[in-house]
Amino acid sequence: MFSFFKRFKKPADAPLDPSAENTPDAAEDEEASAPVIEAELEREPAVDAAIPSEAPPAEVEPEPPAEAAANGDSKPHWQGRTQSQWLRAPETDEASEEVLPPPEPDAAAKKSWLSRLRNGLSKTSSSLTGIFVGAKIDEDLYEELETALLMSDAGVDATEFLLESLREKVRAERLTEATQVKAALRALLVDLLHPLEKSLMLGRAQPLVMMIAGVNGVGKTTSIGKLAKHLQSFNQSVLLAAGDTFRAAAREQLTVWGERNNVTVIAQESGDAAAVIFDAVGAARARKIDVMMADTAGRLPTQLHLMEELRKVRRVIAKAMPDAPHEVLLVIDANTGQNALAQVKAFDDALGLTGLIVTKLDGTAKGGILAAIARQRPIPVYFIGVGEKVEDLQPFKAEEFADALLG
Repeated sequence: MFSFFKRFKKPADAPLDPSAENTPDAAEDEEASAPVIEAELEREPAVDAAIPSEAPPAEVEPEPPAEAAANGDSKPHWQGRTQSQWLRAPETDEASEEVLPPPEPDAAAKKSWLSRLRNGLSKTSSSLTGIFVGAKIDEDLYEELETALLMSDAGVDATEFLLESLREKVRAERLTEATQVKAALRALLVDLLHPLEKSLMLGRAQPLVMMIAGVNGVGKTTSIGKLAKHLQSFNQSVLLAAGDTFRAAAREQLTVWGERNNVTVIAQESGDAAAVIFDAVGAARARKIDVMMADTAGRLPTQLHLMEELRKVRRVIAKAMPDAPHEVLLVIDANTGQNALAQVKAFDDALGLTGLIVTKLDGTAKGGILAAIARQRPIPVYFIGVGEKVEDLQPFKAEEFADALLG
């Protein structure tokens, strides 16, 4: 389950922006026209039957003590945010922030999850851990470690970084036993992966709009279905948008997940993906849904016209609801190795990613790709998947992952 999340309550005096003039046709205009549209709406708000013109009443929490404000005492409101989220807009004031405790994890389910994670990474784990059996601390050990890390898809950059850091640690701490070196490597790996360990923040907008992207066959639609179930465990209402209008099977698959989770799915048999998602945002606002997730068609980063279409979807979402999408997630297949890093870079450059979902770690995944991502494009990894069941999608934890690799 989620390690933690923060719920942000919308101030009572902050009405939703009217969006009656936001139609799919208007959404295709250039972004430069957006300020003009907003200015006209401010002068004479229009009423849209699908979207309420007034915000629902929100609880107003007490202001912080005057002495605390005077001393500048406040909780760090940047915690849990990515840089792109921070730059977009402050969604609330600090006085309305509330930290909600996560539900207690089931011990048996947790043990089963960790076992599947270790099994999924067993190939890399056996290669790394076998090196330390009866080994001497010499140059041969470092060469074997270099080969094993490169074979695990860690990449040249992350491998050199880990080995150089390990050499320094061995010298500084005067380590003489292979088990000590193994523990030192684990600590360095945890430190490298820890920046990727971020929690998905809920409740900071209604609806919280999430756009899901990825190449063909990585498991986008399945991940959306699993994530919807996780969100429901936090009492979040969910609406899904079948933005993959190219593949009929994708709509059917998302509909099945919707029926399984008792979640509404907005879909059309054909048409423009941006228009479908635009309608879904309006429906989510009208119904006061907590989270709206938009599926998109799979595409390769080299298909420039399809990447441009994805940018258009992002622009349309922003015109349907200011500051949206609040999350842009990329689903990557752990079995694709260094190609997954290329996908992260390409989609991040095109869309400004806020998080990753890494799937299929239960297959022949080598796992080192997360180290490569941490070094070259440290985008938060919200979830990792080790199977087809709903409970097989779990939040990423650096220590658990390092233990699975070097356990």
